Amino acid sequence: MTAPIYLSPPDVGPAEEAAVLRALRSGWVAPLGPEVDAFEREVAERVGVGCGVALSSGTAALHLGLLGLGVRPGDVVIAATMTFAATANAIVYTGAEPYFVDCLPQTGTIDPALLREALCGLRAAGREASAIIPVDLLGKSADYTAIAPIAEEFGVPVLADAAESLGARHAGRPAGSFGRAAVLSFNGNKIMTTSGGGMLLTDDAELAERTRYLATQARQPAAHYEHTEIGYNYRLSNVLAALGRAQLGRLDEMIRCRRELRRSYGELFAPVDGATIFGAADDDGDNCWLTAVLVDDAVTGWSAAQLSSALAAQGIESRPLWKPMHLQPVFAGCRGTITGAAERLFRTGLALPSGSSLDDEQRRLVMGTIADFLASGTR
Repeated sequence: MTAPIYLSPPDVGPAEEAAVLRALRSGWVAPLGPEVDAFEREVAERVGVGCGVALSSGTAALHLGLLGLGVRPGDVVIAATMTFAATANAIVYTGAEPYFVDCLPQTGTIDPALLREALCGLRAAGREASAIIPVDLLGKSADYTAIAPIAEEFGVPVLADAAESLGARHAGRPAGSFGRAAVLSFNGNKIMTTSGGGMLLTDDAELAERTRYLATQARQPAAHYEHTEIGYNYRLSNVLAALGRAQLGRLDEMIRCRRELRRSYGELFAPVDGATIFGAADDDGDNCWLTAVLVDDAVTGWSAAQLSSALAAQGIESRPLWKPMHLQPVFAGCRGTITGAAERLFRTGLALPSGSSLDDEQRRLVMGTIADFLASGTR
């Protein structure tokens, strides 16, 4: 039996091995160190912002970003409903209430018109949002050109959840450079990884320093351990930062591989009425982190779930798109401005193997399995 083919496995090799060995031999094995400093600087330079703070996860970056923006218990934070649970969980960590806003059907990112509607509705009810978290979906940036003026009009800071979009662009600017701050994830399934890890990016040096302080247990600058407020153990290790630096050096190559995969999927599904690839392969606004197909089963005669079953029979992982947060039982009591667009994407979308480490044999198996499924006539 062949090894399973995963959705987005880590792509690591000799460069990463050498980087980790370098860090181990340096003696800097504990959290922080010269590799962390260099990683923060290099990612910030890549994105074009002044400061980067390397953290233990993207979730930690979201949590500290919200705290740094002044979000407190009882506040309301607006977030895209089409996202992974970490976005909403971080809001709850602060004691604030998530308010979910539906997406644009073409991109799955937050709908600016609905965002305005939500802000107006909250204001009419005597409430103001304390922050807005747009989410870059599957590697494509949200429409910050439309979001930024709305946020400015209402005086609400933006924390951009760019966990999935490193290497993408919007309006000529890199993902991660929007908002008062932005968040990256380097989880094992992301386009580049530090095994686990994340980063907060910002041009606000004071916000960056506040994040560093909270992430190191809010320790005061004293010879003994002095604490005047609650902090967190959220900093990235020096060894993992070395891994991240090697990955960053290969980022463009990994994006190119994922983009080629998306083109191949596009060619495969192009003749199929009712099946559409979600996102363009030739758009540098999308890093092609995950490629998904949207299936209108009333037209195709088969569903996304049936295609997923055919892939699973060959040991090939696929997965529905994010289940919207307003449908999650844990957030059932939260308010939102919802149209059903995210629900349709969840119902019809299937993410396909998109990793840059897929070899030729694995690609042939994936494409051949899909081609056989499409040719089978009955499902």
